Amino acid sequence: MEELDTFDDEDTAGTVFRDVILLALIGFVAMVVMLLPHLQPPQEQREEAKAPGNVMVEMHWPNDMPYDVDLWVKAPNELPVGFWNQSGLTFNLLRDDLGIEGDATDRNYEMTYSRGVPAGEYVVNVHMYGPLPRGMTVPVRVVVSVKRPLEEAEQIAATTVELRSKNQEETAFRFRLDGEGHLVEGSVSKLRKPLITELH
Repeated sequence: MEELDTFDDEDTAGTVFRDVILLALIGFVAMVVMLLPHLQPPQEQREEAKAPGNVMVEMHWPNDMPYDVDLWVKAPNELPVGFWNQSGLTFNLLRDDLGIEGDATDRNYEMTYSRGVPAGEYVVNVHMYGPLPRGMTVPVRVVVSVKRPLEEAEQIAATTVELRSKNQEETAFRFRLDGEGHLVEGSVSKLRKPLITELH
């Protein structure tokens, strides 16, 4: 009967050890394979999350100045977008800051984003809506950035405009973009073009 016993006790322990190690290794590799897609989102998804619009115009003024300053932006062949016309075919005003009135934050800023980049001239104006105390100057910082597909947003213009009186409207920028969102060389100017005060 001894001849039929082909298993050795030492060999059985070695086989069990190898099986356990192999199963643990397979389990570890399976977990790594399942986690890999979640560790780094695809490149397209990360690019889209960085900037929601194609042309972004931001306006900031000092947080300790509780005055109502308005941003007005005009895309080529469209009506200006601002506090009473908050969306157009291209631009949307995402935040109308009234100073301290009805404001959940202490920051003073307004911003617009575009959907697409039509070729042509863009105008960015700053308007002092409410009254200012005599001798008061409000420095307003305006920044324009453009985001093309699969690229980071690129700042194309920045300036500071000073407002001193009620209903004062100043042109921060006039610039031209081509159909691919590139700034046309030599097109940036501050030549005044009223967008809101000419309507009153």
